[in-house]
Amino acid sequence: MALIGRFNSLQIVKHTNFGLYLDGGADGEILLPNRYIPKDAPTEVDDWLNVFIYLDSDDKLIATTLKPKIQVGGFASLKAVQVNNIGVFLDWGLPKDLLLPFSEEKRQMEAGEYCVVHAYLDKHTRRITATSRLDRYLDKTPATYSPGQAVNLLVVERTDLGFKAIIENKHWGLIHKNEVFKFLRPGMQEKGFIKEVRADGKVSLSLQPIGAAAADDLSGQIIAKLRENGGVLEVSDKSDPKLISDLFGVSKGNFKKAIGGLYKQGQISIHADRIELT
Repeated sequence: MALIGRFNSLQIVKHTNFGLYLDGGADGEILLPNRYIPKDAPTEVDDWLNVFIYLDSDDKLIATTLKPKIQVGGFASLKAVQVNNIGVFLDWGLPKDLLLPFSEEKRQMEAGEYCVVHAYLDKHTRRITATSRLDRYLDKTPATYSPGQAVNLLVVERTDLGFKAIIENKHWGLIHKNEVFKFLRPGMQEKGFIKEVRADGKVSLSLQPIGAAAADDLSGQIIAKLRENGGVLEVSDKSDPKLISDLFGVSKGNFKKAIGGLYKQGQISIHADRIELT
């Protein structure tokens, strides 16, 4: 039985003038239309192909080698391309747009807007459906991340405290305002780091490495940037925090610690308006 809304490795069972039929197990034969067959793909009977399975406009199973922007069980930021009396239709990279029913909207959307959604399979229709009500699809088990652990983040929304983000498609986390040293907007995918897992289960995030790893990483960036610029950078411990953030995406405090360490190691000299390689 093929998994709808996901990639499947399926075997070719026969050729036709309009495409290949693949073995969908209990779902029968599934068509892969000619337009989705890559030129270098194996096309002999009994060969295997990796294809994405979804329902076409007639609610029939169909295969494609196109890569959608989201799979069932995943989260992504998608653009609304049409709103009608059924719901919001989202561009997910396939010919048939993805439906976000009005009942699954967290806020009213208009065409042209972006929204972070989760894709699930409707139990009654077997249609791939989107929802912006994300809480019910996140992991309810307590987070067991370690401080300093590198994680993948999907930024979801801005709050009074900072930005809410989904960690590894599993848990909510918060990037506090004082940890934001670069431009962020909902829908951005970022590499982040676990700052703290609180007793109440809430997770604080950072966009830069924590502790000694942060100092080592930033020091390496500074040296690399100095070498790219002939050994001189017009930034110092007295520079505006925004200039430091624009250059390295870190706080002024962390920058000062890093250049202080490099100075003690004899790798740089620090001046009022610049730093230089020694």
